[in-house]
Amino acid sequence: MAMVLDAVIGKVVDELLSSVVEMKNRALKFKSTLERLEKTLQSLAPLINQIDELNKKLDRPAKETERLIKQMKDGKELVLKCCDQDKIQWWNCCYKKAEYQEQLEELDGEIRRFFELDLRAQDARNGLEALLEIKEFRAEFRSVGLRNERIELRGVCLPPQPPGFTVGLDGPLNELKKRLLNDEVSVSVVTVTGSGGSGKSTLAKRFCWDEQVKGKFKDNILFITFAKTPKLNAIVQKLFQHTGYQVPDFQSDEDMFNQLEQLMKQIVKNGPILLVLDDVWLGSESLVDNFVFEIPNYKILVTSRFAIGRFGHPFVLKPLSEANAINLFKHSASLTKSNSDIPDDVVKEIVRGCSGSPLALRVSGRSLSNEPQIVWLNRARELSAGGTILDSNTDILSCLQKSLDVLDPKSMECFRDLGLFPEDQRIPVAALVDMWAELRNDDDATAMERIYKLVNLNLADIIVTRKVASGTIDYNYHYVTQHGLLRDLAIRNNSQEPEDKRNRLIIDTSANNLPSWWTSETEYHIAAHVLSISTGLFIFLS
Repeated sequence: MAMVLDAVIGKVVDELLSSVVEMKNRALKFKSTLERLEKTLQSLAPLINQIDELNKKLDRPAKETERLIKQMKDGKELVLKCCDQDKIQWWNCCYKKAEYQEQLEELDGEIRRFFELDLRAQDARNGLEALLEIKEFRAEFRSVGLRNERIELRGVCLPPQPPGFTVGLDGPLNELKKRLLNDEVSVSVVTVTGSGGSGKSTLAKRFCWDEQVKGKFKDNILFITFAKTPKLNAIVQKLFQHTGYQVPDFQSDEDMFNQLEQLMKQIVKNGPILLVLDDVWLGSESLVDNFVFEIPNYKILVTSRFAIGRFGHPFVLKPLSEANAINLFKHSASLTKSNSDIPDDVVKEIVRGCSGSPLALRVSGRSLSNEPQIVWLNRARELSAGGTILDSNTDILSCLQKSLDVLDPKSMECFRDLGLFPEDQRIPVAALVDMWAELRNDDDATAMERIYKLVNLNLADIIVTRKVASGTIDYNYHYVTQHGLLRDLAIRNNSQEPEDKRNRLIIDTSANNLPSWWTSETEYHIAAHVLSISTGLFIFLS
């Protein structure tokens, strides 16, 4: 810079203005000119101070105002000279007066000209510079294409936080760690399955937020909800957006997944990847194949209410134990030792009606929270008399009913048949095979296939008590079980038709809950092919 200026323009103007105000009454010969200069400086002082502050913030170079600053410093000296003109020799007085007068008028004119012309030119220049910066920014934004997305869209695939209170997941969590954290294990896809509301998504969320898991995968944990009708294009776009890469213009589905593979290979350079595909439905399991790549340190966790055997033996979430179920229910119902007047036997009866389902326990607990004791007593009495929580909780019913939407008509009939048998009892597979052969002419292989379909849909479980020789067909040691809520669902589906037109008739005499026609003297016609009568101790099928 040509000169170093300790003073900024505002300070110099204040000094000149102070000199003019002080000297205008002393230099009488220049009073009118000094008064005019005073008005000029006073009118411009606020604007000058604003310019001063803006120049500091914008880091504008001082050379743009240094000429004006020099003129004002010279002007201050000029004003002081005008005050001392009485000391000038008489023969030089007229000459100096004219010279000083001309210089003062020139100073006033220079100040006005700067703000009327120079400053306008600088404003125009600044506006053009701003436009140029905007143009360059837009060009850079288009060429990179990702910077704004990194700010606005990065993180769209972060795993949701798990519920603050969970029970019964420590064992499953440790099992998942064994399967997914061990670098020596070659498996790249692990499936967690269980009936609707069993806690699959909760387990996946807890796994993602576990400190050991976060320590391994760090920022490379991607959580996608697949749902019933996944939109693969939208899922892949989210993965690109989450990681801050520009979403390509996909030419085809094949090109889309080729690009996704390249994205994963790029991400894995920063560390191992965990991709969670939550809530994969039947019929969509083949779509998971599109996300499986032969990439080291790339793991996929799939949750589904349907067992997906193509990725190896799935990890099955079982119903909660009684102790864990009671703890979860009490937490959801806000029951504590200090404020609870609800008898323990009432709590246990309601918990038993939830059949170890975390969803049912949470929903039932919340529905009873802060309710009077009489409401609790009535709920327990209804359940002990053969009622079901599905009658009073539509959320639970809706969740479980969705699992039946994928059943074909014949499989649905088989599911309903399971409701003929007592709760929590082993149903001999041989009995089911014989019954279905009589009712539907199913051979052994077809009947067994239907059973395994229900098992794979987590609508039933199968237990084998003794191994049989490979290649032989012997179902004498095979048993089917069904937990309470699913049996309630099967019975509910049976009861949707009018009683006199049902294919199955289920009568439970253990609670004296007999149908009205049981004791009626009027003849009653029943269209049922199967009759199930339970006394609480025995069951009769005919």
